[in-house]
Amino acid sequence: MSPTAPPRLRIAVLNRVFDSTGGGAERYSIALVEQLAQRHEVHVFAQQIHHQAPGVSYHRVAMPLHKPRWLNQLWYAFASWKATRRGFDIVHSHENTWHGQIQTVHVVPVRHNLFNGRTGLRRVLRWLKVLSSPRLLTYLGLESLRFSARDGRRVVVTSDSLGATMASAYPASRVMTSVITPGVHLPTLPGGDDKTQARQALGLPAQGLCLLFVGNDYRKKGLGALLEVLGTLPGKVVLAVVGNPGHIPEFRRQAESLGIGARVFFLGALQDVSPAYRAADALVHPTLEDTFAMVVLEAMAHGLPVVVSSAAYCGISALLHDGVNALLVDEPRSTQALGRAVGRVCGEGDLRRQLGAQARLFAQGYGWEDIARQQEALYFDSVASAG
Repeated sequence: MSPTAPPRLRIAVLNRVFDSTGGGAERYSIALVEQLAQRHEVHVFAQQIHHQAPGVSYHRVAMPLHKPRWLNQLWYAFASWKATRRGFDIVHSHENTWHGQIQTVHVVPVRHNLFNGRTGLRRVLRWLKVLSSPRLLTYLGLESLRFSARDGRRVVVTSDSLGATMASAYPASRVMTSVITPGVHLPTLPGGDDKTQARQALGLPAQGLCLLFVGNDYRKKGLGALLEVLGTLPGKVVLAVVGNPGHIPEFRRQAESLGIGARVFFLGALQDVSPAYRAADALVHPTLEDTFAMVVLEAMAHGLPVVVSSAAYCGISALLHDGVNALLVDEPRSTQALGRAVGRVCGEGDLRRQLGAQARLFAQGYGWEDIARQQEALYFDSVASAG
């Protein structure tokens, strides 16, 4: 006799922006929805929707005010609460809201950023700043409610390092917290023709080494340091930049001032980043803050060698082994340290092949189907504990 199938749940997913160009948090949510919709009834509540998947119902939440952002956040929290307070087995929020049994955290808590390491007078002054700021009061208030203990409440973090930060900022959340990392779809590895076609489609040079940078916040993800490093590399090495087009003018000026303007290709935001991974020879991600860094895992799934900041800056790096499946940079702000790692990837073909092969093996352990099963188990645990 076959085991009884698990019950079909009615799930509400909260994301203000449901669009794969939004960033890692959005792609995480989208991939989970696509998987869970195969077994459950899934409803997405978002203000911006650029996605369609079989079996998913989409509900657009009004946006009466685009700015200030904190006021829109408060409005979204209220509107999504009103829309989902009845009729759902699970409300899963990827946003700073007070409601939802499942709260997935993608960024460092506001409380940590405000108060970590501040004691005595410095802490008092920081509280005075908070009390005089409607913006900070809103974010901190929503966050405190978000991580308060309730029947069925579960908190999901994307990495062990974020879990430690959460436990420090909100000690009571420790017993509610689980780590569920992002996952990845494993593509067919590209052949020589695929790389050539991908480069042609993106307007990249057919010959030479192509480094890839992917990120919406160019500053926080370390593009400035990478441009300086590119200026020290042979002229055959080019850089493709994918992400927020709003940052392009500033960093194009930097590239031109360094004399490498013709070697940097700003591709803007791509709905599908896969062609960029196929076109590249390596991903460089000198981030200054990433709770996980899905772009690194995605690049590894495509068999790309990766150069990435150490675990002090990037959550996924705690799972990687320097020189085996990635090159880790202890200090990404240091152009010397970053330059050494990038120089090795560019100059050592055997190393590129070794890192790429091991990267692919690493990524095979993080398929989205398995990640969704972990999330699904947490749903059932939440429903059982609340009932």
